Amino acid sequence: MQKEPINRDSCYDYICVVDFEATCEEGNPPEFVHEIIEFPVVLLNTHTLEIEDTFQQYVKPEINPKLSDFCISLTGITQDVVDKAETFTQVLQNVIEWMRQRELGTKYSYSMLTDGSWDMSKFLNTQCRISRIKYPSFAKRWINIRKSYGNFYKVPRNQTKLTMMLENLGMNYDGRPHSGLDDSKNIARIAIRMLQDGCELRVNERMHAGQLMTVSSLAPLEGAPAPQMPRYRN
Repeated sequence: MQKEPINRDSCYDYICVVDFEATCEEGNPPEFVHEIIEFPVVLLNTHTLEIEDTFQQYVKPEINPKLSDFCISLTGITQDVVDKAETFTQVLQNVIEWMRQRELGTKYSYSMLTDGSWDMSKFLNTQCRISRIKYPSFAKRWINIRKSYGNFYKVPRNQTKLTMMLENLGMNYDGRPHSGLDDSKNIARIAIRMLQDGCELRVNERMHAGQLMTVSSLAPLEGAPAPQMPRYRN
């Protein structure tokens, strides 16, 4: 039986919340190359305001295959887990297949959503170069929830960290911080509350020619395209 829609006026039918975990070292030296080691997606139905499904896979890093103790401690991801994981290219293929099965971009409109700009502009951008593939078209535009939250609730940018956003909404973090999937679920909880409070969550950032750009709230509303595997770079 179909649930009665609670929220009829959303910009998109679904929002895909993504929060990557990546290789890291203590102090994050500037020359260190971050590789994605966890690819989670939380599928939020904007009409029922419920998390409808989740995806999570770990990724084997290529450049720094051995995780630092700092990274293991921070993310909870062990060496054994990444050693047994598939490469990023294969995991991305699995993500795209999962999204296609849910008819995103064909039957249903959707947008990606992240906590800040880094997931797409830095982690995914860098990872695609490492994996020698083009940047995927479905991830070229997204909702940066920090910007949306700051603008909607009129709070300064230094109050838009994940734990502070939750706290300001009277919620506690649920799960293990820096687990990509748990972070994504908590970001989805914030998105749900914002939709309940009447916020129009819409795309506000994009990648263009490898650069991060702002999308105006006056820009025409368009959902992400049906996901396709990007081509290999020449």
